[in-house]
Amino acid sequence: MARKQAAAPEQAPPGLPGVPPALLAKFERLGLRQSFDVVLHLPLRYEDETVVHPIATAPHGITTQVEGVVVDAEVKFRPRRQLVVRVRDESAEMVVRLLNFYPNQQKQCAPGTRVRLTGEIRAGFFGAEMVHPRIRVVGADTPLPDRLTPVYPTTAGLSQYALRRAVHASLAREDLSDTLPAPVLHRLGLPELATAIRLLHDPPPDVACEALEARTHPAWQRIKLDELIAQQVSMRLHRRRRDTTHAPALRNEGSLRDRLLDGLPFRLTGAQIRACDEILADLARPTPMQRLLQGDVGSGKTIVAALATATAVESGYQVAVMAPTEILAEQHHAKFRQWLAPLGLEVVWLSGSLGARERRAALEAVETGRAAVAVGTHALFQQHVNFRQLGLAVIDEQHRFGVHQRLALRMKGASGEEVPHQLMMSATPIPRTLAMSFYADLDVSVIDELPPGRSPIVTKLVSEARRAEVLQRVADTCVAGGQAYWVCPLIEESEQLQLATAIETHATISAALPDLRVGLVHGRLPPAEKATVMASFKAGEIDLLVATTVIEVGVDVPNATLMVIEHAERMGLAQLHQLRGRVGRGSAESACILLYQQPLSENARARLRIVYEHTDGFVIAQEDLKLRGPGELLGARQSGVPMLRFADLAEDVALLEAAREIADVLLRDHPALARRHAQRWLGGREELLRV
Repeated sequence: MARKQAAAPEQAPPGLPGVPPALLAKFERLGLRQSFDVVLHLPLRYEDETVVHPIATAPHGITTQVEGVVVDAEVKFRPRRQLVVRVRDESAEMVVRLLNFYPNQQKQCAPGTRVRLTGEIRAGFFGAEMVHPRIRVVGADTPLPDRLTPVYPTTAGLSQYALRRAVHASLAREDLSDTLPAPVLHRLGLPELATAIRLLHDPPPDVACEALEARTHPAWQRIKLDELIAQQVSMRLHRRRRDTTHAPALRNEGSLRDRLLDGLPFRLTGAQIRACDEILADLARPTPMQRLLQGDVGSGKTIVAALATATAVESGYQVAVMAPTEILAEQHHAKFRQWLAPLGLEVVWLSGSLGARERRAALEAVETGRAAVAVGTHALFQQHVNFRQLGLAVIDEQHRFGVHQRLALRMKGASGEEVPHQLMMSATPIPRTLAMSFYADLDVSVIDELPPGRSPIVTKLVSEARRAEVLQRVADTCVAGGQAYWVCPLIEESEQLQLATAIETHATISAALPDLRVGLVHGRLPPAEKATVMASFKAGEIDLLVATTVIEVGVDVPNATLMVIEHAERMGLAQLHQLRGRVGRGSAESACILLYQQPLSENARARLRIVYEHTDGFVIAQEDLKLRGPGELLGARQSGVPMLRFADLAEDVALLEAAREIADVLLRDHPALARRHAQRWLGGREELLRV
């Protein structure tokens, strides 16, 4: 029988030097998959272990370091099992308490052992004490470190020692030669990359900890600049690739578009006309449009999309209009039918709630090309949906779709070497710094004025204690002929959050206001029932609509002049602004009442103050960026855009401006360096930047 060969010892992959196989999963959990990831795993904070304080004069309440000899160590059981160690230096004595300890820690603390302790001294059960300090056994002549000690972000089971060891191994291995030309660095007064990274991992004691931890030190500025440049370069490379792709050139006389305009009961605003001109110019080119149309709630983005649709249809192509919720998609379907059906165009509806017969008819109309426009939800990019010739994809509230979902819809129209044009719409205004960064490869059109005749919305902050007054305001509004919304955050009771529910609120308000016709809509209603309720509200057959945030987008009822938002302190700024935009869509004076419950956290108080003081969505979005950061605001974790780890778009505007300029210089004069820079920072993730 052949002798079994001993298995070769498992080795760390070449990407992670110095990491034992048993720890690979823990490094993976931190997103550390290759050597440069470890190099960029920068410290959260630093501890100064270069100084030893006498026990008698060591500062209390902050991390400090002392050194002494163990006098005795004893396991005590009161008030709970713990190892109590007395340590003495030439000035005084103190106690160390270890509540959860291992046998090797007990050996470390044998009487007569000299130890160096790092932790906080405070008054405790046994007098001056440290609880669970870092303990290091030393000799009388053990030197002090000559550098600050970095403290890294970590995960359960991964020690600071293991991280430091991996960092040092990666620093020794990685090529940290610069990818930025020397004149650029000289002009900005920033250090070379290798100098910056080594200083952040291993700072000398004379570097101000405050500047390191606040990320204002020049070394941090260099890291943030490099990250922003990588993003800008990758966006521009993506745009170059897109510009080599073919799309149908949608050029026509515009007679269908003119007929649509002639039939409208309103005139376009200057901002709408400007956005239309930008979109039509893109559609006429043989490269795929990728344009973001953004505008505040009620600014009239949908008619602009309909005019682009008319251009595509007149050119012989079909259009897909996709929205993230059934209510929003149904609103689009109704609008597009209202505008396009009189022009002889068939607009079909596709959603997961369609019956089998209706679905077959809709799919056939799309596949044969009889339907010029298909409007729907995620159902539009399912496998069984086949367009005869898709020329334009319109995606509303695009940040709510994942990157692969948007790609799937685009690929529905891929024919030979051609792909359809793409128009994305968002009623969540993007602050300028976000547009400069995350949408650097897109063209952006902004509708920055509201249609004439819209009344300003008055926002009121009202405590839950005045609920009866709010109910009376609702009754008065409806009796006078208006309509109102009452928005609740949850459908069912939650013991943790103790929030009012739509179902219970509907029952309570129906009993309190018996003369009003009160409707109810939420996300768990069957689609047909939901559509019936919304149609009744729009027709004026319901006075007060109790709803969850399912009505956040897409609902257009000009007669609704009052909105009450329950537990407004629990909602984000963008959501509050979107909800508020459901009223004020007619000429009558409108109001939004934000009901809040005490006590308010500082963050909740800040959000309510911002939405109370501002009605401009761009101002609100900028404030939201400061409060929440770009990831949540954009839904960027869904979008495929690699998140910024170090740069702060609310604070680092000057660096972003510099990064945009440097990215252009690199791509023009140093293309090989530009690609190396992007690859170093993004490690292949740039392929999902924007589809």
